Amino acid sequence: MKPSPERSATLRQLLADHTVVLPGAINALSAKLIERMEFEAVYLSGAVLSNSVGGVSDTGLMTLTDSLEHSRRVAAACSLPIIADADTGYGGPENAAHTVRTLEAAGVSGVHIEDQDWPKRCGHLDGKRLINAEDMCEKIAAAAEAASSPDFLLLARTDARGVEGYDEAVERAHRYLEAGAGGIFPEALKDREEFTRFAKDVPTILLANMTEFGMTPYTTVEEFADMGYRLVIFPVTLQRAAMKSMEDCLNTLRTEGTQRNFVDRMQTRQELYELLDYEVDTSCSTRPPPGEQP
Repeated sequence: MKPSPERSATLRQLLADHTVVLPGAINALSAKLIERMEFEAVYLSGAVLSNSVGGVSDTGLMTLTDSLEHSRRVAAACSLPIIADADTGYGGPENAAHTVRTLEAAGVSGVHIEDQDWPKRCGHLDGKRLINAEDMCEKIAAAAEAASSPDFLLLARTDARGVEGYDEAVERAHRYLEAGAGGIFPEALKDREEFTRFAKDVPTILLANMTEFGMTPYTTVEEFADMGYRLVIFPVTLQRAAMKSMEDCLNTLRTEGTQRNFVDRMQTRQELYELLDYEVDTSCSTRPPPGEQP
C-alpha cells in the first residue's frame, strides 16, 4: 500500500499546479475505477460511509472505527491521494487528534473536520447547529499538531453560512486558519457570487462541494477553478448513479423475469477482471449478442 506521506506529497504537488477533482468512492472497487479513469485523487464521503456502508442516514451514526476500515480498504485498492470526511472529529480536541493520527496511518492524505454540534446533519439540510468557534479552534489546533507529515492536509469545514450567515462563515474561516487549518471547506454557499466572494475574502486552499440536489448551483470544475477553488468534490455522485441503475435493473428483473435486456448497461466480466488485474480466460467475458444467454 502506498504510504500516506507519499500520497500527501503528491496531493500538495497537484494543488500547487491546478484544481484537483475528487469523485467520491463508494467502496474499494469504485476507488480502483476512479484511478483507472485517470482521476488524480479520491474522496471518501461521510454520507456515503453512512448510506452505502452502514445503510443509515448521514446523522453521525458511523464511528471512527467505521471510517478507519473504509479508508483502509480504499487505500489498499488504489494509490491515489485520499481526502476523508472526518465529520466533527468524533468528539473533542483529543478525539480530533486521534482521528487524524488514525486516518493518516490508514493511508489518508487529508481530512476535513466540521464545526457542527452533535448530532450532525447533512450540510445541505436546514436545522444544523454549530459549536462555538473557540471549541472548533481547539479541535483544529489539536488535529494539526497530530499530523505526522507536514504535507497532510487538514481542512476546516464551516457550516456557518446556513446557520448564522455569510459573514460568520468568513470570520470563522479566518479563525480556523489561525488555529492551524491548512485550508477551508465552506459548506452550502448559496450561489456563484458567494463562492467568488468567499475565495476573495478567504485566500487559502479552498474546497468546493459540487453535490447534487443541494444548495450549490451546478458549476463546472473549470468555473470553480476560475473562482479560486483548488479542490472540487463530487461526494455522492457515484452512489446516486449506481443506486438508480440498480433500481432500474431490479425493475427490469421483476417485470421481465430476466436481466437479458439490461446486459448492455452492465460492466462485463472481462471489464471487471481487467479492473481487478485478474488474468483469467473466460468465454463469458463480453456482452452476448442480442437474444443469446450471457
